[in-house]
Amino acid sequence: MNERRGAGPSVSKVPEGDNRARLVCPDCGFIHYDNPKIVVGAVCTWNDQVLLCQRAIPPRTGYWTIPAGYMELNETTAQGAEREVREEAGATVEMGELVEIYDIPRISQVYVIYRARLTRSEFAAGPESRAVALFDWSDIPWDDIAFSSVTWALRRYRDDCDSAQGSAPS
Repeated sequence: MNERRGAGPSVSKVPEGDNRARLVCPDCGFIHYDNPKIVVGAVCTWNDQVLLCQRAIPPRTGYWTIPAGYMELNETTAQGAEREVREEAGATVEMGELVEIYDIPRISQVYVIYRARLTRSEFAAGPESRAVALFDWSDIPWDDIAFSSVTWALRRYRDDCDSAQGSAPS
């Protein structure tokens, strides 16, 4: 434990009424709660194609992903997903239904992934993307997908489309 004074939340201890260690300020008693991060994103489609972004930043630079990122303060999960699409793919979308919520406790993240339909076929790589492209389902670069959460989201999206009687991209 760091016992220095006057440095804000710097002592690791279990606060009264809690059940796990937190950083606590020894001077004022302020408790710093370090909670999971919420990642929001969207499986975006245009006609029968899926929009993917090639990452320009770590981790997994050069690998493909759906537009997704950390939720910001004062926005809903859907607003955050729509913002990530604009930032990473320069695209405008009509937000759809929730695809899935994934908990990944080992990295303390919760993923909230939506369906989205591009409102026009124009898009461009943002600062966090090397490239943005539309893929037919059979051409998705599965071996170059950045994260397992992206694979899960794409497969769940496909399963939902299949159960809606063949409306999935081919």
